[in-house]
Amino acid sequence: MPTSIITTDDLRDFKMELLDDIKKILNKQAFGTLKKYLKSSEVMEMLRISPGTLQNLRINGTLPYSKMGGIIYYDIEDIKKVMTKNRVEYSEE
Repeated sequence: MPTSIITTDDLRDFKMELLDDIKKILNKQAFGTLKKYLKSSEVMEMLRISPGTLQNLRINGTLPYSKMGGIIYYDIEDIKKVMTKNRVEYSEE
């Protein structure tokens, strides 16, 4: 396995690339170009939950949704609200 030497200039270039990428992501979020509505598969992946759990959240009214043409959509703001509402704070008792 060949050895390669990383210089300070290489690290500086990497840092600048990384900062540019982060700025682009933050700008997208600030201007609302990130998705507003997510499909079921995206919500399951984001929250790491099963289809059954997502269905239960819909059925019991925990997570609002919209349905168009057989596809269920979830507002990202509603997901954030549910996550905040169900936040459990750690307390030492």
